[in-house]
Amino acid sequence: MSALTLSSSSAATLRADAVVVGVAKGPDGPVVAPGGETLDQAFGGSLAGVLETLGASGGEGEVTKLPAPDGVKADLVLAVGLGDAPEGDGPYEPEALRRAAGAAARALAGRKKAGFALPAGDEASLAAVCEGALLGAYSFTEYRGKEDRNAKGGKGASKGKKGRDGKGGDGDRSAPLAEVTVLGAKPRDKAHKAAAERAEVLAAEVNRARDLVNTPSNDLFPKSFAAAVQSAAKEHGLTVEVLDEKALAKGGYGGIIGVGQGSANPPRLVRLSYTHSKAKKTLALVGKGITYDSGGISLKPAGHNETMKCDMSGAAAVFAAVVAAARLGLRVNVTGWLALAENMPSGTATRPGDVLTMYSGKTVEVLNTDAEGRLVLADALTRACEEKPDAVVDVATLTGAMMLALGGRTFGVMANDDAFRTAVHDSATEVGEPSWPMPLPGHLRKGMDSPIADIANMGERMGGGLVAGLFLKEFVAEGTAWAHLDIAGPAFNESGPFGYTPKGGTGCAVRTLVRLAERAAAGDVL
Repeated sequence: MSALTLSSSSAATLRADAVVVGVAKGPDGPVVAPGGETLDQAFGGSLAGVLETLGASGGEGEVTKLPAPDGVKADLVLAVGLGDAPEGDGPYEPEALRRAAGAAARALAGRKKAGFALPAGDEASLAAVCEGALLGAYSFTEYRGKEDRNAKGGKGASKGKKGRDGKGGDGDRSAPLAEVTVLGAKPRDKAHKAAAERAEVLAAEVNRARDLVNTPSNDLFPKSFAAAVQSAAKEHGLTVEVLDEKALAKGGYGGIIGVGQGSANPPRLVRLSYTHSKAKKTLALVGKGITYDSGGISLKPAGHNETMKCDMSGAAAVFAAVVAAARLGLRVNVTGWLALAENMPSGTATRPGDVLTMYSGKTVEVLNTDAEGRLVLADALTRACEEKPDAVVDVATLTGAMMLALGGRTFGVMANDDAFRTAVHDSATEVGEPSWPMPLPGHLRKGMDSPIADIANMGERMGGGLVAGLFLKEFVAEGTAWAHLDIAGPAFNESGPFGYTPKGGTGCAVRTLVRLAERAAAGDVL
């Protein structure tokens, strides 16, 4: 991951390869945002006019590069659009700053050092710029040849390296921006330092999740995923327990075993726990970890298999969020449950029409083996509820129906408690992860009635994302607050990169879960 420093230097005096300035859309054309005053002076007060001449408007994510004028120690000026200027002297929205910093960092791939002269006078703005720049600089190079990993994209290019801190997926062959310096900050101010340190942790853990999602399934399967969790647990002082296929069978985890029994790579259930001596609340997180989803016997059609390595995005988000909570020292207990399996067709695979006995004791008629995520989650939810947490949140790339409903950038939030659903949605909004509250209509439950089992794993086709949520609700203990995040759309970005979001794995939901944990620690929720 890029190095992060804070500096009180001005944009004109910082020694760097490039300096980034914000430009907003004003009523009469582009407007230079606060932080870029010394650069504007170096352009004789006409920076906005120069940018307008070049076609810049200040629109969100717009990037314009200029050679630096005399009096500026950097060689390059990069103007990045912030969108509409706030009214009066109002502050810029943190998400606008986050996205602008991310777009600028991506555009500066191959550079050694860049100064970010974006509006960062308060802690929220500073944190947003730090997060956006670090997230935008992500690049996934693990599977490129040595020459590509060490590619030089321009002056000051640094060597790429293996490991979770330097990977991404947006196709740029240049090494990521090596150092981010945020200008206008106070390096010795405790609040500013804390905001920057939190941003570093969040970015590192989002990038951890991205790396896992981007890793191909021949290298990331249940056993290797569990090993990665064990390694991180050792590094950060967490408690970890791994149930292998024998322990799962002995324990009666029929859902996880049923999904994983068709693969040569047997399933796992991983429990990762962070505890704080002064914690008053416990939050359980459950993640769907289908390391590859072929659909099983209900095989996916051609064209739907190529990105199915991303079907473990929920487990990756839970894993990263627990580690982040530990690294931030949050005063809340957080337990992560990773339900890991590979859904493959074979002579031993579960067949449509089979009946599974779940960990809860309920029986499930499997009408479609491609509705497997809800089966592994059901076992993990039941097990998580046995520890009587104050709330449970599950995260999953669960249904294509949610993508049809909300598109590729927004995840759905369902819950058995309206106040808790609102808390999750609000937490997502605070960190800039688009989400939308969804209902759990009771009339859809009847469609899952089975003539031979307690419930079927399929119901009505219309409202399929809600049907999946209703299925999961059946396995949540009565009286336990529960929320379900269907991240099928935003977990994997198949289009081009935008803002701080790369192509490929996005690390969706990590920041939402961490924010929810922070609010639980502060007593704002639960």
